[in-house]
Amino acid sequence: MSRGVIQPSQQKLAEKLTILNDRGIGMLTRVYNIKKQGQVWKACGDPKAKPSYLVDKNLESAVKFIVRKFPAVETRNNNLAQLQKEKSEILKNLALYYFTFVDVMEFKDHVCELLNTIDACQVFFDITVNFDLTKNYLDLVVTYTTLMTILSRIEERKAIIGLYNYAHEMTHGASDREYPRLGQMIVDYENPLKKLMEEFVPHGKSLSDALISLQMVYPRRNLSADQWRNAQLLSLISAPSTMLNPAQSDTMPCEYLSLDAMEKWIVFGFILCHAVLNSDAAALSLWKLALQSSTCLCLFRDEVFHIHKAAEDLFVNIRGYNKRINDIRECKEQALSQAGSMHRERRKFLRSALKELATVLADQPGLLGPKALFVFMALSFARDEIIWLLRHADNIQKKSTDDFIDKHIAELIFYMEELRAHVRKYGPVMQRYYVQYLSGFDAVVLNELVQNLSVCPEDESIIMSSFVNTMTSLSVKQVEDGEVFDFRGLRLDWFRLQAYTSVSKASLGIADHKELGKMMNTIIFHTKMVDSLVEMLVETSDLSIFCSFYSRAFEKMFQQCLELPSQSRHSICFPLLCTHFMSCTHELCPEERHHIGDRSLSLCNMFLDEMAKQARNLITDICTEQCTLSDQLLPKHCAKTISQAVNKKSKKATGKKGEPEREKPGVESMRKNRLLVTNLDKLHTALSELCFSINYVPNLAVWEHTFTPREYLTSHLEIRFTKSIVGMTMYNQATQEIAKPSELLTSVRAYMTVLQSIENYVTIDITRVFNNVLLQQTQHLDSHGEPTITSLYTNWYLETLLRQVSNGHIAYFPAMKAFVNLPTENELTFNAEEYSDISEMRSLSELLGPYGMKFLSESLMWHISSQVAELKKLVVENMEVLTQMRTSFDKPEHMAALFKKLTSVDSVLKRMTIIGVILSFRSLAQEALRDVLSCHIPFLVSSVEDFKDHIPRETDMKVAMNVYELSSAAGLPCEIDPALVVALSSQKSELVCAENISPEEEYKIACLLMVFVAVSLPTLASNVMSQYSPAIEGHCNNIHCLAKAINQIAAALFTIHKGSIEDRLKEFLALASSSLLKIGQETDKMTTRNRESVYLLLDMIVQESPFLTMDLLESCFPYVLLRNAYHAVYKQSISANA
Repeated sequence: MSRGVIQPSQQKLAEKLTILNDRGIGMLTRVYNIKKQGQVWKACGDPKAKPSYLVDKNLESAVKFIVRKFPAVETRNNNLAQLQKEKSEILKNLALYYFTFVDVMEFKDHVCELLNTIDACQVFFDITVNFDLTKNYLDLVVTYTTLMTILSRIEERKAIIGLYNYAHEMTHGASDREYPRLGQMIVDYENPLKKLMEEFVPHGKSLSDALISLQMVYPRRNLSADQWRNAQLLSLISAPSTMLNPAQSDTMPCEYLSLDAMEKWIVFGFILCHAVLNSDAAALSLWKLALQSSTCLCLFRDEVFHIHKAAEDLFVNIRGYNKRINDIRECKEQALSQAGSMHRERRKFLRSALKELATVLADQPGLLGPKALFVFMALSFARDEIIWLLRHADNIQKKSTDDFIDKHIAELIFYMEELRAHVRKYGPVMQRYYVQYLSGFDAVVLNELVQNLSVCPEDESIIMSSFVNTMTSLSVKQVEDGEVFDFRGLRLDWFRLQAYTSVSKASLGIADHKELGKMMNTIIFHTKMVDSLVEMLVETSDLSIFCSFYSRAFEKMFQQCLELPSQSRHSICFPLLCTHFMSCTHELCPEERHHIGDRSLSLCNMFLDEMAKQARNLITDICTEQCTLSDQLLPKHCAKTISQAVNKKSKKATGKKGEPEREKPGVESMRKNRLLVTNLDKLHTALSELCFSINYVPNLAVWEHTFTPREYLTSHLEIRFTKSIVGMTMYNQATQEIAKPSELLTSVRAYMTVLQSIENYVTIDITRVFNNVLLQQTQHLDSHGEPTITSLYTNWYLETLLRQVSNGHIAYFPAMKAFVNLPTENELTFNAEEYSDISEMRSLSELLGPYGMKFLSESLMWHISSQVAELKKLVVENMEVLTQMRTSFDKPEHMAALFKKLTSVDSVLKRMTIIGVILSFRSLAQEALRDVLSCHIPFLVSSVEDFKDHIPRETDMKVAMNVYELSSAAGLPCEIDPALVVALSSQKSELVCAENISPEEEYKIACLLMVFVAVSLPTLASNVMSQYSPAIEGHCNNIHCLAKAINQIAAALFTIHKGSIEDRLKEFLALASSSLLKIGQETDKMTTRNRESVYLLLDMIVQESPFLTMDLLESCFPYVLLRNAYHAVYKQSISANA
């Protein structure tokens, strides 16, 4: 062979095409970023990062001069003097941009060289035969054209290049060596397509051949929806008998080839080699079909190319092209009038086709083997339609926009994601199928084709033999063992072989052996099904264009999806699309990677958050409806019904004529017609649709972050449930109004019932929500520092109810175990009984739980401790008198004289009464808590009760107090109240620290306090309100609460001071009985008007006390007096009632 003939293998066409195409995409990414960086600056759009010297007023004239003179260099001009100061900064900051342009120039040189080589080799192009070679060739042409077009759109390109070169010359004394050629290139490509048309004149034959080979592929892809429908395209069930047959085609890789890519090839290709449009009917037909399909093409990301205007502007200056210009105008009219509706119908067809395909494959994933081609065709078709809509909706050239607004686009994207999920999930199924296919069928057929070749040079023979050997060696066991397959070498060898056999005068010409090419194309597809499924998914269904490039449209689509209830089930596709975004990055532009990654994370987070909010709002609306329904069942609403029934029975008039009869609860469930849809039905339907979306995937990975959609819903439900519970208390600080605990409990239960039903829609742990929220409500503040129902109810009972008790407007009725309003001039705004009876206190215990009730107790005890502190001050004031009275109780005259010296007697009794009222309220709360816990945890409560009842008397007080604390937490009554002990202990320690009072002194004050109360009791007899009422088993001025106060305070104080509780109470009883016996001898009726009622206090104190006995009382106060007192008060009560 002569030295002048170059072997095809030496040209490395396959390798060069592969490398240059990849580099071209990288260069496009870099140039695009330069254009989009706020007119050049900073990767991914921060306008503040624009270098100061480009906005500096002092440099403005220099920049204008450089641009005006570009590419000439004149360093002696006065305008450039200011550059001397900034030259180092300019070199540093503009180097990246300058050398990007240099890289573009080098890329252009390599492309031109390769195109010349291809022309010299007279390469044969046919997309249906040497697919990889033809596709890569056309891709390179389009990438090169796109790159030069986007380069020409960078407004500051001359300023950047010129500034850098001037700074270089000022620093190094000479221009940059690349500058002359680079400057000339920028000038030459001011009108890039016009320049490229001239440049591609010698390449016209190769390019037109490659384009015309699309006549068998492009028209078949560019069909209407009706044609697709008639052909039953993508349907697996249209022909059940062939369902298991493998999907076959002579042009396998062309079936899922992007329509968008083909249109770019055709439009740009025929603009560059436009002469063929006048000579070849097939070329003209392809050209016109492409022009009728779109009004604009995607150059790169969101950079578009308006086809008709650009083509017309280029052809208008070419003589004899009037007919082509008319063709362009006709095609434009057709595109504007028909393309929108045609693509709308295609999307409509694809929605149903993809739904059917996804449903069948979900049921029978084994069909992914034979019908894999259908899946990738479906993905490619759908992706093309979505990108078409996105591009045209952003560049509408038509008054009517209906064809460019698709509220069902989410459904199409969702089915794409479903198909992608099937491919990822059942990848091993596909691997098993195609490994057997390659070894059992493809290897045999290829071997026969190779054997039947009349001529087969050694190099080609070696390559094809390696193909057969590689496929024959495959086995299913490799799949079962999890072996990683890699057929990239085989595919590159086939690419090389295409290059070797496509040049003119090749010994083995692929043009003469098209069956071999078609068979190898099929084999390549089969190998991709084994080792490149992820790459295939990216190739056919990547929608990363939504990222920062069409983010506004992306967010608008999402909002439309959520607003349409029928589409909300597909809303998960938007977060899933965020997983695509990183595939649009390129290693030649690493600076945009972080921006795109952050953007994908923020969008995914926003979508999931909005979905959860929408679901939360629907759930809240359902809860509101259910709370309204449950409210109808409250006892207070039955009064009217009972009244109507009674009136009907007595035949009384029921009210105004025509008054509508009140609907009974449950009427809403009676349906006369299936078609009748209530608001609740609509809410449930919308919720089930949205929850399907939230529950669709357990988690999704976006840029090395994992998102869990269900957790978003859980957190939103927790926040809303918390706010709703607090809101349902309806607490009004100004009017001090609050909901009854029983009504709140009913509403909360209705709310919880709805929330529990959410588990039917979404796999979330609603119990965790209840635990988190309800446990927080038992604390003073929730995790956000907001008040809880515990704090609201505690404040209300203390500041409103109990304050009115101490003001004399409310009394505690032991017989009713409730606080009741007393008749007063100023009526209260609430009925105390409705907030403090047994059912309400039980409801309160249910709501607050043991923790909340403990907080309530602690707050009550704080108020008691403050009252005790005041009492101690009064004791200190009267200490000398009380000390004498303590030892003189058997000297009546002396006691009377000493009593007159006492001050603040009424204050002592009033404060002790307040303490008694608080303790009575706490007793009600504790009893309610015990009842509630006995229902919820009966065995645990009985165990605690057993502990308490069997504490040996000799037990250490610390151990006993621990048991009492446990018992008190369970609502059990204790001999010594641990909460009161704790409250008074802290008060004692504060007092000792503040006033340096010794423990002995403290103990004496405690003893004298009991003396003070004992000797003050007779004064109660003169109070008109001290009369005992048998009906309420108490006194209207709440002095019956003194019994509880005396016992509890004595037990707590003498536990703290380690004194004998029994001895101190005996002393108290002796003093009290002695003092009360004296009023029996009084003759003043005003002083003794309620003497009998006050006598009963002694009986109450003994009855209440675990430390005193009736025998002890009998020893110091005759029981006959008690009996006569009871007789007197009952007689008085009967006469009063009569």
